[in-house]
Amino acid sequence: MKIGLDVMGGDHAPEAAVLGAIEASREIMPQTRIVLFGDRSLIEEILKRENQDPDTFEIVHTTEVIEMGDNPALTFVKKPDSSISVGFKYLHEGKISGFASAGSTGAMMVGSMYTVKPIDGVVRPAISTIIPTEEGESSLLLDIGLNVDCKPDVLYQYGIIGSVYAKTFLEIDNPRVALLNIGEEPEKGNLMTKSAYELMQGSSEFNFVGNIEAKYLFSKKIADVIVCDGFIGNTILKQTEGFFRILKKQGISSPFVDSLDDEVVGGTPVLGINATVIIGHGCSGPVAIKNMLLQTEKSVEAGLVEKLRESFK
Repeated sequence: MKIGLDVMGGDHAPEAAVLGAIEASREIMPQTRIVLFGDRSLIEEILKRENQDPDTFEIVHTTEVIEMGDNPALTFVKKPDSSISVGFKYLHEGKISGFASAGSTGAMMVGSMYTVKPIDGVVRPAISTIIPTEEGESSLLLDIGLNVDCKPDVLYQYGIIGSVYAKTFLEIDNPRVALLNIGEEPEKGNLMTKSAYELMQGSSEFNFVGNIEAKYLFSKKIADVIVCDGFIGNTILKQTEGFFRILKKQGISSPFVDSLDDEVVGGTPVLGINATVIIGHGCSGPVAIKNMLLQTEKSVEAGLVEKLRESFK
């Protein structure tokens, strides 16, 4: 298995990316090889400084970088030798099994949608995140920013996608799927959530347990998968990140608080496309990069994409 990493993407590239790849190389399976996409001279300079054998990795030299401020759609085409563009070319051609980057989210989504493309039958792919719980377990939240305006049928499909992910990645046999709402009663919410509830209720494609209020997000008592539109999901994600930083400034620490650190999560998978793609936070450090690569490896090894395809046949 080969998994690719965009070395030039992120606020701390290429330093953080290469250091994270070195850490990941010590934890991945023996049959997995990490492919680094970026400026070869910069990569080898860091590897030499760290006394790391360059042959540990496969290095694909690229000459261009898609910057955070670039127009994603235009730049993806205008910079064909960028680390992201070349990485997606390798992914599309099957030269790597998964691709990860902490670079431009927009460019990663362009590659996901127009290079590897959505799975047949998926209306809109989603990006998701793991939510730690007070019980020390995990649940899944989706969407967290890809689709800020969702129709009920899209939310319904998120139930399918999230359920498959929870079975495959979180190893939950019959994951409970809940719809995030302002109340637990079926009649609560806006037109979108009311209509989504009607579609999801009694579904044979996933185990729908009804509405869930935000105060129960960090508990496993109600649901394993929480479905919402990308506007709400992204707001929750950013609020959690801010809350974690406040707690750390105040010197508050516990296993639960520490698990809120986005460095621990590593990245967010794009779910509903024909390949494994993981998007990391722009400010990712070496630990986040390492965890992003380990998450990429685990997703490929678990056959997540193939199982999603089966669900939409």
